[in-house]
Amino acid sequence: MSDTVESVIVAIDGPSGTGKSSTSRAVAAELGLSYLDTGAQYRAITWWMISNGVDVEDADAVASAAGKPVIVSGTDPAHPTITVDGVDASGPIRTQDVTSKVSAVSAVPEVRALITELQRTIAAGAEKGIVVEGRDIGTTVLPDADLKIFLTASPEARAARRSGELKGADLHTTREALVRRDAADSSRKTSPLAKAGDAVEVDTTDLTLQQVVECVVTLVEEKRTSR
Repeated sequence: MSDTVESVIVAIDGPSGTGKSSTSRAVAAELGLSYLDTGAQYRAITWWMISNGVDVEDADAVASAAGKPVIVSGTDPAHPTITVDGVDASGPIRTQDVTSKVSAVSAVPEVRALITELQRTIAAGAEKGIVVEGRDIGTTVLPDADLKIFLTASPEARAARRSGELKGADLHTTREALVRRDAADSSRKTSPLAKAGDAVEVDTTDLTLQQVVECVVTLVEEKRTSR
């Protein structure tokens, strides 16, 4: 891409296991854009809550502590980083303990308000544009994004992918966990997981990662040239 190409903000939403992270990173790398994994930020604040003895089931306690941790996200798609209070959190935030508790923490309005503001600041500062992935980017965080994409896939396909990522995970258990996570994320009162009205839906069930990436890259390039 030429340096003269206008910057573009791309919002990619969808439930777990649809290929959001892999697709978003690959698209950002191919198009020379920044990349932000918003889910990692919610995992980071959840990890901080757990590490500091905050009862994640106590919404008031979570709300009171929400402003304490300093979360910094690196936006290089080749090497995305995340730190909490200066400590590398990229490994700890992927533990099963964090995974099982992140929905409860991310449902707290005060947490979403703080993280949403952080996400908007990062997106606004991306000079060449950015691919932002999550669950409420097109609907809440960046409703004016240039392009909104909603990735979907069958529960079976998503469970198979996630089981492959989590070595030794049971397929049935993984599928059930994904279904529960969907229900929690879609039903929360604040910024639920939802497809924006103007989002392009891409079903990744029968597509390879490369096919999904090519599809999204084409959509971004069409958006850029149509301006």
